[in-house]
Amino acid sequence: MAEQSFSSPSPRHLPGLTLLRDGDPGYDDARRIWNGMIDRRPAAIARCTSAADVAEAIAYGRAQGLLLSVRGGDHSAAGAAVCEGGLMIDLSPMTGLEVDPAARIARAEPGLRWRDVDQATQAHGLATTGGTISDTGVAGLTLGGGLGWLAGRHGLTCDNLLSAEIVTAEGERLRASAGENPDLFWAIRGGGGNFGVVTNFAFRLHPVGPTIYGGMVAHPLDRARDVLHFYRDFCASNPDEVNTACAMMTMPDGAKVIAIAACHCGSLEEGEQALAPIKAFGPPVVDQMGPMPYLALQTALDDAFPRGRRYYWKSALVTELRDGHVEALPGQFAAAPSPHTVFLLQQIGNAANRVAPDATAFAHRDARWDALVLSGWEDPAEDARQIAWSRQVYESWRPFCSDASYTNALSGEDRQEDVRASYGSAYPRLAQIKARYDPANIFRMNANVAPASH
Repeated sequence: MAEQSFSSPSPRHLPGLTLLRDGDPGYDDARRIWNGMIDRRPAAIARCTSAADVAEAIAYGRAQGLLLSVRGGDHSAAGAAVCEGGLMIDLSPMTGLEVDPAARIARAEPGLRWRDVDQATQAHGLATTGGTISDTGVAGLTLGGGLGWLAGRHGLTCDNLLSAEIVTAEGERLRASAGENPDLFWAIRGGGGNFGVVTNFAFRLHPVGPTIYGGMVAHPLDRARDVLHFYRDFCASNPDEVNTACAMMTMPDGAKVIAIAACHCGSLEEGEQALAPIKAFGPPVVDQMGPMPYLALQTALDDAFPRGRRYYWKSALVTELRDGHVEALPGQFAAAPSPHTVFLLQQIGNAANRVAPDATAFAHRDARWDALVLSGWEDPAEDARQIAWSRQVYESWRPFCSDASYTNALSGEDRQEDVRASYGSAYPRLAQIKARYDPANIFRMNANVAPASH
């Protein structure tokens, strides 16, 4: 690329690429993301429609010495999509999607959200493990691991990644797969956006639905300890076709409840039998479990996490649901300062647990659940109180959890040792691969892996 392309410090256009700056039409919309608490102002926003645009944007940002951030589906609670005063590489216009039902492969661009992929694949009775909120971005979920309803039978999202096209820090366009650049392929399956900008993902698809057996049952919060003990016992032997979550939440009428949600991705008859104990326990005060469209399950949590609300999340991976944790949770949730806050235990999944810890960069294959404080509120004046309460609860959980958080749920202000712990045993190898593909660490607006020193 000719050096003169960067002669002006503030161009509106580069070859094939449009830059938005403060005051331009569309600038505020482009910098506004899912978490309404994030209000950063990039110096420029590069609206990309192709891998060539991405390479152009990276080269421009490096030449100008700008901090880079990358926006895909922008569903990160930490707001990593938007940098302050740097260059935001906006991939949201890149929404190409191809489904090959015969080969059972979906090829997806990074601006897509899971609702887009689910709708296209379900037209053929197919799916892959995707986010449990349909607004979740395809790119971020995949690169960080990818928990979802199908993980018990089909593994994490990253376990279903067949290949990816990626633009590196040097602007090189590479293909990563088991046979091409295998070190890079290993790293992007759980190592986040540290190694370049992925411009296309190829996923393995599986026969799913269109009708599955699943849904939610709910009990009053004062029965939470009994429900949690039952839930722990149920998960000890649930079949691969079942994946579950247990949540404490506030219903629209203000009632605080504990809910068990589940998905059985096999036959309806087997699903009814496998989930019968959940329906029978209690009995529940709400029973919405039965045959339902897979697409309905994938959107069932959307209303609980709307775009534009203020969010702060903390995560801890759990290998064993211990009695002390079970005893503490109900009282803590009863004191939640916002009706939009949720405590969640999301099961990692049987098949995901059986993958070798060094097979991908998602190394925490012994974790059974991701335990989450999902705080949400509306009033900016509440920010300090809500964040302080969330941190206090999270710290009280630490004796019952592993030292690691799920990378995709890191909060943004985590210490480097916490980020490192989120990668676990994969971190040293990730640091070596980072040194090869991004030695200057230009991709650092993320759960950052520092390049290994040589």
